[in-house]
Amino acid sequence: MLSASLVPNKAIARTYTAMVIDGDTGDVLHEYRADHKVYPASLTKIMTLYMLFDALDNGKVSLSTPMKVSKRAWGQAPSKLGLQPGETITVKDAILALVTKSANDVAVVVAEHLGGTEIKFAQMMTAEARRLGMKRTTFRNASGLPNRGQMTTARDMITLAVALRKNFGSYYHYFSTQKFRFGNRTYGNHNNLLASYYGTDGIKTGYINASGFNLVASVNRNGKRLIGVVFGGRTARTRDDQMKKLLDRAYVELTKEGEIRVPRPRISPEDKILPADAQLLMAKRETLREVEEPGRIDTQTVVTRLKPETNSGWAIQVGAFSDQRRAQEAVLAAARTAPDVLRLTRAAVEQQASGTGVVYRARLLGFDGENEARAACAALRRENLACIPVNSGDAG
Repeated sequence: MLSASLVPNKAIARTYTAMVIDGDTGDVLHEYRADHKVYPASLTKIMTLYMLFDALDNGKVSLSTPMKVSKRAWGQAPSKLGLQPGETITVKDAILALVTKSANDVAVVVAEHLGGTEIKFAQMMTAEARRLGMKRTTFRNASGLPNRGQMTTARDMITLAVALRKNFGSYYHYFSTQKFRFGNRTYGNHNNLLASYYGTDGIKTGYINASGFNLVASVNRNGKRLIGVVFGGRTARTRDDQMKKLLDRAYVELTKEGEIRVPRPRISPEDKILPADAQLLMAKRETLREVEEPGRIDTQTVVTRLKPETNSGWAIQVGAFSDQRRAQEAVLAAARTAPDVLRLTRAAVEQQASGTGVVYRARLLGFDGENEARAACAALRRENLACIPVNSGDAG
């Protein structure tokens, strides 16, 4: 079980709850007030999609089935596609609109097509939730727009996410859609982790004032899947950052005895995995000044190379430390800050003897030449990370 230290440091909002499980075994890796009732906001649409996938599986609709837009659907508050009364939208476009744009008008279109009325559909959703074991969840609408009676919990949302992948895995790929074009407009997915957190393949965000910023995320790295939920973020960014912390820590816990890949750059086979006991944070310049300002780093590590790189070629160095753990953190910070630039490099911590003891050099290896290494350093410096290009065969 992950430590309660992963609860946000500031005063806990009454809406904050969280949970992370091993998606393969169902083991709970972290929970904080997981049974506390909160408003689901647009996480509601996960169940709306579940019901639509069920209708597809049962032959009640096909991906090309047109669904008519009512005045009630047209009148929903944003976020929405802006569908007009009398228009139709296909089931496939409805799925994509719910996954990416989180369109409230489309949620009502689906509800009315499958349930006759949104009220009836919400009753169907609640009945299905009970069947799945979501004991503390009640739905009042299909969109997640504010309703005092519409409540759920972190545990119940985990249950729903697991059931969706298990029962409708053939449709799960829709949750990894990053862009959806409808009419003359293109809509991006609100789930920022798809682009910013390696291995994320779904599933949904949500927000209303009463709930804060919510997220259910599913991540698969090296065949190991985690599913997490966070409710009550103060902003989308803090919600995303909190989810990353929880998932990072969970992967550390799961791989204490095995091998783990740093999310871009790759790690060579001889890298050794050391035990760790803290979240991996995106550290900025303070992380890389341990010699000048000891004690400024509060994270721990997952990866190290215990022998120096002897091959020729260029590398970048993001710090030199008296502590091996902190050198590893510097490599991870650089990897996360500029994943596109560093995706083809290898992470390494090289142990070197010095006049005062041992120095651990945090390096990323595998650049084709000096110009490429200098360009990578320039990208890191723009993000306030210290960096110098070095010849990777140079022990200095």
